[in-house]
Amino acid sequence: MASHRRPKQPSRTRVTVLTATAAAAVALTSQAAQAAPKPSKSEVKAKVDKLYEEAGLATDHYNGAKEKQKKLEKEIGDLQDKVARGQEELNTLRTGIGSMASAQYRSGGIDPSVQLFLSADPDNFLDKASTLDQLSGQQVEALKKIQEKQRVLAQERQEAADKLKDLADTRTELGKKKQQVQSKLSAAQKLLNSLTAAERRKMAADDARASRSASARVDLGNEVPASQRGAAALNAAATQLGKPYVSGGTGPNSYDCSGLTQFAYGQAGVGITRTTYTQQNDGTKIGMSQLKPGDLVFFNNLAHVGLYAGNGQVLHAPHPGAVVRYESMSTVGSFMFGVRIAG
Repeated sequence: MASHRRPKQPSRTRVTVLTATAAAAVALTSQAAQAAPKPSKSEVKAKVDKLYEEAGLATDHYNGAKEKQKKLEKEIGDLQDKVARGQEELNTLRTGIGSMASAQYRSGGIDPSVQLFLSADPDNFLDKASTLDQLSGQQVEALKKIQEKQRVLAQERQEAADKLKDLADTRTELGKKKQQVQSKLSAAQKLLNSLTAAERRKMAADDARASRSASARVDLGNEVPASQRGAAALNAAATQLGKPYVSGGTGPNSYDCSGLTQFAYGQAGVGITRTTYTQQNDGTKIGMSQLKPGDLVFFNNLAHVGLYAGNGQVLHAPHPGAVVRYESMSTVGSFMFGVRIAG
């Protein structure tokens, strides 16, 4: 018969040990919580600003890859058209040499060297110099044209194949850059979401005060523009005040930083490149003391570009969640240099 014993009660010593262990665990948890306090609003803002800077750099590389993709697609299209035209010309030349052979056949026999051409590669045929004596001058010229056309077509087909491979690599790079941008922006948003609603409102209010409202009147002084084109570019950018920042945006509804500057100078009749790291080479580099309205101004290790508007103000597309606006250069970031566009 089974024995029915009462469960053994834990000893006082065991209870004491368990209680002490639990207390120690609570204490360690409390210490860990104290060791990693919630970041302050200013710390979050600094981290978010850094992430926006990194996202700006990634966006520029993404834009560069996108421009390269468009250029390659056009070049490949042009090459394919060229190859198609070349093939038609080759076919016409071959038809011509074939007509010569037909005429010889009808007149009493076909030249053995032409027979050789019709049954073999003309490159090999022309290498046999002794056979050239058996051809008429017209036939020699036709065969040389065919040989040259085949050589050119082979080169163009290889060039197209190389560019297609380059395009595939560029598309892969484009996907990676886009993922980097999205990752940085997601991390920034996660940080912002860690703030309370009140803290987020305060941060937005601080940002608005620092940069001024997009529609507010800003004292730009009366500085002489860098050039007529520079003045026209600045005026064009001013017509876009209030439009949102969107990564990769080139207008007319949204912009990123270099998209706005490219649009502005395009409206002024000057074509400049698409990205910050190429726009820095579109003109003459100048220091802060030389800036005039209409000059490009670069910040944060080429992560950002805007237009100098006068009186220490920049007109730019700042970052996600913001709009095209005027802002004091002192709050935009670390100034690198200006670039004056000719014109």
